[in-house]
Amino acid sequence: MASHDQSYRAGEAKGRTEEKANQTMGNVGQKAQEAKEKTKGAAQGAKEKAQEKSRKDNAGGFLQKTGEKVKEVAHSATEAVKHTFGMAPQTDEDKEYYTTHHRREY
Repeated sequence: MASHDQSYRAGEAKGRTEEKANQTMGNVGQKAQEAKEKTKGAAQGAKEKAQEKSRKDNAGGFLQKTGEKVKEVAHSATEAVKHTFGMAPQTDEDKEYYTTHHRREY
């Protein structure tokens, strides 16, 4: 009977070991899934942050270009008014005269 008793205990031990292994594997699988979801969330956050930065950079470039264009148009309009009223320099010599002798004092 000792042989039968030992066999029974060995079977019980094997059963407990398998159960414990299955529980451990379940816990490992659950932890792996949690880590996967956490990593996915972090990657999504980084992606959204990069997209937001890209949008802001593009908006800033657009506004800068628009501002430069407005300055160019204003300068052209100023030159047109000067030419209309005869206030614009006609030659390079006139340019020197107007810049040195007709400065506004504010």
